[in-house]
Amino acid sequence: MKRRPNPAEQEHDAITGLATAMLGLRSVEQLCAFLDDLCTPAELEAMTDRWRVVPLVAAGVPYREIHERTQVSVTTIGRVARTLDRGAGGYDAALQRDTSPPSRHR
Repeated sequence: MKRRPNPAEQEHDAITGLATAMLGLRSVEQLCAFLDDLCTPAELEAMTDRWRVVPLVAAGVPYREIHERTQVSVTTIGRVARTLDRGAGGYDAALQRDTSPPSRHR
């Protein structure tokens, strides 16, 4: 009997392939170039907005104050908070490794 691909397995394999490609890059500049090629400006803005609020949410800064500091929507801040609380642990892992490299052009 022919085995049909499981959509969940295919998605996992695709995400793993993307993560592997990202880990293979050797510098912040290479990763920035990869993200510029991979994502639309709106996607990059959404991801950077989320990442900008992660340390503030993790530090317990109130949502309204985070919004005032970053202009990121309270809805997005709430989503980040839920993910920090119930997500896969990626934000926490990245926070532990964050060395806050200098900002890049955009």
